[in-house]
Amino acid sequence: MQRARLPKSAKLLNVADFDRVFEKSVRSNDQYFTVLARPNDLGRPRLGMAISKRRVKLAVGRNRLKRLVRENFRLSEQNYNADYVVMAGKNGAKGTNQELKESLERHWGLLKKKCAEF
Repeated sequence: MQRARLPKSAKLLNVADFDRVFEKSVRSNDQYFTVLARPNDLGRPRLGMAISKRRVKLAVGRNRLKRLVRENFRLSEQNYNADYVVMAGKNGAKGTNQELKESLERHWGLLKKKCAEF
């Protein structure tokens, strides 16, 4: 059985990549997540996460959110060729898995439209 995982080429790996997104991006937010996106010229979407200890106190909660975000991003067909940074919202750790997945799907769809206009 082969494990499905997010390839290294689909991740934001260095500070410069994160800074580029934080510098100028389109934003989508709700009670669970804030997602920033900025189109790139790579021909593929990339994901970065900034799940802070301030928002989600326990490591178990942070790891759960990261797992859900990675899996949803990997399976989503709505992603535009952009760099995405996902941050936890006020109630990120309190949402059920289904609520979090639905929230992320809304974000991907909305940001795809916004990135096309960017």
